[in-house]
Amino acid sequence: MKVRFIFNPHSGSNRRNPHLRDKAAEFIAHCGWDGRVVSTERPRHATELARAAVDEGCDLVVAIGGDGTMNEVASALVNTPATFGLIPCGSGNGLGRHLGIPRAGRGAFRALHDGAVTVIDAGKVNQHLFFCAAGTGFEALIAERFAMLTSRGFAGYLRESARAWWSYRPERYTIHHAGGTETLEAFTLAIANSSQYGNNAYIAPDASVADGRLDVVAVPHVNVFRAVPLAVRLFHGSINRVPDVRHFQGSEFLIERAKPGWMHTDGEPRAETSRLEVSVLPHSLRVMVPRESVVEAKS
Repeated sequence: MKVRFIFNPHSGSNRRNPHLRDKAAEFIAHCGWDGRVVSTERPRHATELARAAVDEGCDLVVAIGGDGTMNEVASALVNTPATFGLIPCGSGNGLGRHLGIPRAGRGAFRALHDGAVTVIDAGKVNQHLFFCAAGTGFEALIAERFAMLTSRGFAGYLRESARAWWSYRPERYTIHHAGGTETLEAFTLAIANSSQYGNNAYIAPDASVADGRLDVVAVPHVNVFRAVPLAVRLFHGSINRVPDVRHFQGSEFLIERAKPGWMHTDGEPRAETSRLEVSVLPHSLRVMVPRESVVEAKS
């Protein structure tokens, strides 16, 4: 089998554990695969490296990094014969957690050899692909601030959230979907392909990565009395039971807001227009997962 491993030396724990690059090379040799490890040198470089791997006929292309690296590599593999592999090394690891892919040192490499291929959907906002979650509002603001930190991790995410929460105000959105049009105010607006953002924060607990649909979740104003109960619901996987949290499912949405602003795709911040065209690319990415995590595709 021809393989390519793409290592992001600046991603999550890779800064502290650069030996994973050597471990990947040893793993390739141990499996008897035809492959090598390459390192990213700049933002979006992982996509270039993954496209080159596809052009060279690689059967398996593996991202060693966090959600941003995952997104860059997987984006190049959509609707290609290549299979995506993941060694999760980031702060949140949303897609890895949803698919039951263990972290490095806990079976991630073994899953690449002994696992099975499952086929999942991809989401798209304007021209940007995502595989776990996208969003705007408060979560996009935090993604933008988080991206500027030199030291990340879950604690850093919580600190930035707490600092921004006091001054942030909800935005008004008009959501066009198959059932009609609704205008609402939301503190944060998530577009979920998987069930969670990462760190086991379940924004769409019932979402499936293989049902050909996306889940749009609108969380209303979060005041001081609601912050803790909503956070508990988020991490307990029950935010969908909160009466005024709005939830829409579908394959296409048009989301309009008053002015351009930030959005994120798999945690990576992007300055975008006031008009967000959302769609799903069903069954478009082959992913290597542990055998017990194979997802049954739905039409």
